[in-house]
Amino acid sequence: MIIQPQFSIYALELGPMENFVYLLHDHSTNTAAIVDPAWDVEQMLKLADDKGIRITDILLTHSHHDHINGIETVLEHSDAQIHLLKDEAQFWGKNLEKPSLHHGGDIIKVGKTEIEMLHTPGHTPGSACYHLGDDLIAGDTLFVFGCGRCDLQGGDPEQMYTTLKRIRTELPANTILHPGHNYSPAHPTSTLEKQCEGNPFLHFDEPEDFIEYRMHVHDRIRETPYEAVDKASALHSIGK
Repeated sequence: MIIQPQFSIYALELGPMENFVYLLHDHSTNTAAIVDPAWDVEQMLKLADDKGIRITDILLTHSHHDHINGIETVLEHSDAQIHLLKDEAQFWGKNLEKPSLHHGGDIIKVGKTEIEMLHTPGHTPGSACYHLGDDLIAGDTLFVFGCGRCDLQGGDPEQMYTTLKRIRTELPANTILHPGHNYSPAHPTSTLEKQCEGNPFLHFDEPEDFIEYRMHVHDRIRETPYEAVDKASALHSIGK
């Protein structure tokens, strides 16, 4: 659990794919948003109930099945509003009941906690990260020492390169990364500074080098759990 003056972040690893489901708890109103409800999401609902927290919102980073298969369970439990980017809703094509559709840069308020929605395409066209305080809920955009695949439907490695470059250059070094999967069990969270030092996907200065590594090299030479890779090793792996 991450505790900030205004909010807390609870994380549970749920399901067969090591997914993280997050609860963003606003202290002032005792309300919360649940991020990417999936798998045994009842465990997170019980945590909220035990603490007297009312879930008011559902935030989706993207629409892949392993991140959304618990939505109906949450809606049966709470009168919650679903939020996602308009680009992702169009990609998903699901007829949701009155969702709130957003654009990158929009602010969602949970109680008095402001959450900025960042458009971070690459894994899917409408992938989103949620930035609140010093914390980044990153979905499958950025993992601890990894990043999301770009070879699935809707994936685009050139977009992912641009997205990760923006994260690397525009967010503060002390930003705390909360990934969508626990692919580095020794380090379930990390600072962006540590990712810039050891995440191979943040080491490439040219898009063609990133694309070569993401699409042709990474899955051949690395397996979870992910550990740090220095820049020289990442470049060497693509013959640089």
